Amino acid sequence: MKGKKTLVTGGTRGIGLSIAKHFYDQGAEVVITGTRPDGVSPDGITYLNIDFSDLPATEIFASEIAEMGFDILINNAGITRDGLVLRMEDEEWQSVLDTNLTGTFYFTRAVTRSMMQKRYGRIVNIASISGIMGNSGQANYSASKAGMIGFTKSVAKELAKRGVTANVVAPGFVTTDMTDALPENMRAELKKVIPVRRFGEPKDIADTVAFLASP
Repeated sequence: MKGKKTLVTGGTRGIGLSIAKHFYDQGAEVVITGTRPDGVSPDGITYLNIDFSDLPATEIFASEIAEMGFDILINNAGITRDGLVLRMEDEEWQSVLDTNLTGTFYFTRAVTRSMMQKRYGRIVNIASISGIMGNSGQANYSASKAGMIGFTKSVAKELAKRGVTANVVAPGFVTTDMTDALPENMRAELKKVIPVRRFGEPKDIADTVAFLASP
């Protein structure tokens, strides 16, 4: 990864932060995005304050990103607004689709021209097992992640002949502050359906993403 300009969206915590640190340790020049106004990030990693739920602002940022010549893009930014379809508000549906899927589209579109010109680029999108299997109470989230999977497959076919790869990683349950918030009895039940009887760790995902982003 030495010297590779890398952008990790949603890189201030959990999986995104683990990916950013791993790439930085491998010698990449790392930029992360997040919604923390204070702009705190690990030493050596540049922070950009971007709220993907604000689509007009995201599109403006994306146009600026296009000029920065990134070699690697990791689309990890995502939110949940869980609830049953029967009671789901329009805003709860739209904000999740805007952040998780449309934000991915904006940033992918932004980096493709420079990657194609260099005939080198790596795009890795972080989806979810929910986008494959669905999940009760997460119709919006599951739809957004299923959309990311289809989007990535299409991008891969469009860019492959220009030396640019696009891949998607769909983790199951991973130990982060989001899963830590689940009741203990729910975590125990979830682990019963996982063959290794444990949640994944952020580093597991970071290692996989690093492989897919490597030469």
